[in-house]
Amino acid sequence: MTKVLNKNQHLLGAFDPSVFELIESDISADILLVCEHAGQAVPIKLNGLGVSLEIFNQHIGYDIGAAKLTRKIAAQLNVPAILQNYSRLVIDCNRPTNQSDSIPEMSDHTLISGNLNISDEDRQSRIDEIFTPFHDKISQLLDQNHYKLIIAIHSFTPQMNGNKRPWDVGFLFRQDQKTSRSFMQYLSANHPDLNIGENQPYNIENNSDWFVPIHGEQRRIAHSLIEVRNDHLLNESGINKWAEIISKAIQHFLSEPLNELNP
Repeated sequence: MTKVLNKNQHLLGAFDPSVFELIESDISADILLVCEHAGQAVPIKLNGLGVSLEIFNQHIGYDIGAAKLTRKIAAQLNVPAILQNYSRLVIDCNRPTNQSDSIPEMSDHTLISGNLNISDEDRQSRIDEIFTPFHDKISQLLDQNHYKLIIAIHSFTPQMNGNKRPWDVGFLFRQDQKTSRSFMQYLSANHPDLNIGENQPYNIENNSDWFVPIHGEQRRIAHSLIEVRNDHLLNESGINKWAEIISKAIQHFLSEPLNELNP
């Protein structure tokens, strides 16, 4: 059973991992990479959320391959990256915290028993100790630096809720159309064999997304959320291939004029 926290208890203890991993780079870098679903960690006090370890190795536990892909792109471009270390089943760091699937009771037909009927104190502790410190650090980085571009790196499963998702990669956006469409045009010209999704496998909405509305649109920084189908990221060769594809698309975008959102 999941341990219920008392109001004055902390969720994270001395033996829990840090909330995020920060990859630093040349201070003059123009790009910040973000990976909200990089990790699979669960706070010790939550006793594994009452599900098997196998669950955390599936797409509902984290974005398969996204952390390695983010690190590889950061190394190739010599840019900073911030990766969130806790499983999306503990709290989804790309969801508004007032949404029910921020802490999901069910994910892709799998019951997460440790998230059933949690108290307000339990919910708030996950927000205060994981979600908020992660996004506060992103905000701090954006406040302290003059990035021209911020990119969120995600992966998606080839099938969800019984529906096939045939795209190799998707670029998700809303107000900032220029950035993602630049990436899509570059990939279409240089990799015509790819099935490229525009706002696939889902659409950005205020009630289901955080990165694009908050870090991208509110700050009016050029941005895109990139989703790579996770069967492309199961080994090093696939990760290396996609790191090169995305890195070159980013470099091409930055070589173009007017690479920031107009106010």
